[in-house]
Amino acid sequence: MRGVNGPDLGSPLPDRGSLLSVGQVSGLLGVTVRTLHHYDAIGLVPPGERSASGYRLYTPADLTRLQHVVVYRRLGFPLEEIADLLDADPAGVESHLRRQRAAVSTRLDDLHTLITAIDRALENVMADRPMTTAEMKELFGDSYSEEYQAEAEERWGDTDAWRQSTSRTRQYTRSDWEAIKAEGEATTLAFVHALEAGLPATSERAMDAAEGHRRHIHDRFYDLGYEMHRGLADMYLADPRFTATYEDIREGLAQYVHDAIHANADRHLPTP
Repeated sequence: MRGVNGPDLGSPLPDRGSLLSVGQVSGLLGVTVRTLHHYDAIGLVPPGERSASGYRLYTPADLTRLQHVVVYRRLGFPLEEIADLLDADPAGVESHLRRQRAAVSTRLDDLHTLITAIDRALENVMADRPMTTAEMKELFGDSYSEEYQAEAEERWGDTDAWRQSTSRTRQYTRSDWEAIKAEGEATTLAFVHALEAGLPATSERAMDAAEGHRRHIHDRFYDLGYEMHRGLADMYLADPRFTATYEDIREGLAQYVHDAIHANADRHLPTP
């Protein structure tokens, strides 16, 4: 039986003594009649017998030789080299199979190396282009919501901050977003560590965490001054979704972040 891409080498050949026509061999091994005629003409695989009518007939030995030719050809061996290999060891079925297996193994190693190189190139290409919505969801999970994105655009779409943020984030690649995610998680942990250490929101450590939070937004999304930062802090308490985001991490964290941001603004803005 013929395989998907060539002969099925695991199928048994006809019984010894069986003779097959060119057409039968073509169907058995998946080699075109034209190719069989060419192999005959150059003396590579000439049929060993002929019928009473003069038609070419292949013996089991011819089919074995043809199998080797087909495999060697698929491995890229030129016909001249195949002829030399077969003529040098006409009965060495095992040696030919071992040589072919070694060639296939080498080809597999090369292909695996090529696949790895292609995968790396693909990763580089994907990391150097803007992310799709599906990829954003994959990276940020439940914290990324198309519904909230639409609501935010409706609420702030006419502001300079929104336009600036849109302009910046439109260019961000996956590697950029991965870095942004890591930075955001680090700023949140800074608040958590200060809170768990029992430090007040007015402590230097808590205010430094607030400054890190402000700088993260300022550097990655839009220019964020201290008064605008206060407004964000107020929203974290006014909007239950923002509050829940912080409270799910640590009870009392939303209020703590709010108070630390206000304290940080107070220390940077001139006293009226």
